[in-house]
Amino acid sequence: MRYDAIVLGGGIVGLATAYEMLLRDPHCRLIVCEKENALATHQTGRNSGVLHSGIYYKPGSLKATNCRAGKLLMEQFCRDHAIPYDICGKVIVAVEPAELPRLEKIYDRGLANGIRCERIGRERLLEIEPYCAGIEAIHVPETGIVDYRQVSEKLGTLIRDRGGEIWLNAKVTLITEREREIAIETTAGSLVGEMAVNCCGLYSDRVARLSGARPEAKIVPFRGEYFELRPEAERFCQNLIYPTPDPNFPFLGVHFTRMIHGGVECGPNAVMAMAREGYGKLDVNLADLWDAVSYGGFRKLAWRHWNAGMQEFYRSCSQAAFLRSLQRLVPEIKRADITPAPPGIRAQAIAPNGDLVDDFLIQAEGRMINVLNAPSPAATSALQIAKTIVDSY
Repeated sequence: MRYDAIVLGGGIVGLATAYEMLLRDPHCRLIVCEKENALATHQTGRNSGVLHSGIYYKPGSLKATNCRAGKLLMEQFCRDHAIPYDICGKVIVAVEPAELPRLEKIYDRGLANGIRCERIGRERLLEIEPYCAGIEAIHVPETGIVDYRQVSEKLGTLIRDRGGEIWLNAKVTLITEREREIAIETTAGSLVGEMAVNCCGLYSDRVARLSGARPEAKIVPFRGEYFELRPEAERFCQNLIYPTPDPNFPFLGVHFTRMIHGGVECGPNAVMAMAREGYGKLDVNLADLWDAVSYGGFRKLAWRHWNAGMQEFYRSCSQAAFLRSLQRLVPEIKRADITPAPPGIRAQAIAPNGDLVDDFLIQAEGRMINVLNAPSPAATSALQIAKTIVDSY
């Protein structure tokens, strides 16, 4: 089983990378290995489906540049393949005066990143979102929604149509780099390739270490818990409503997202998961848990942000607390208006000094390219990230 390229991970970044390789070289002998029995089962298939504009990200960062270009590529891909998407716009809302300086900084970043956005007052906000609280907001009309699982399924079809292979139930167990090739053992069989790309998300750091790399950052899983509005309450959100985020915390806060196939999702909060695939609150993998809590970088992060962490944990345990977070943005929502929705897991890389790795992190070593941090907006950016990865080899 000899290939020109081996892509590890069947999420949207891995699939986009494989597709980009085949576009550039139609004769490339390529295979994608995915440990699950279907594509896009983890971060890709469990996110909110937002086509991000790139307003939040530091100008010049990989997130900013890849998101802006990637969003346009994703829109074109959806048009080319009849995948539904909707450029519906969103509002980022300040509900109290103390949030206005932070809102201004986000607006400045948006302008610096070339994003079409507008500062609006309460009167205009109520025209866009009639039930939304807030004294001021940023309107970002170019934000959209899409189904990234559907995008991934189409990418998988295109890869196969172009002669690429996809192995499911193919968990990586051993990687050996030799002078002129890289050998990979999986639960589905053995492979040899000229090069490999690690797009394994929640397990990207472990797969990198299998290859002999020693990435400093480590993945710590954070579970995002969601509710959704009952059908009779969907009127409370027309499109997307976001709070003004705390710049000291990497997550955007509980928000409202209209979904492309109907319904409105509310969330997520962010609590450390006790397993890398710990979607249930009681799911525990002792090896994963020890891997996280024994890591000095995580302990420094936890000490630095213990208050915010406790608030997230309390909101995880209390539906009433979660509801209060929603009511900051939409005061008329009541407990009877929401019902639990499936959770997701975010693979967050943490540096040894306790800092959350804020940007995409892609490192090449030998014959392996490791994508070590690709949280949101990686799905929006996937087609451009793929170009960045292929260009780096």
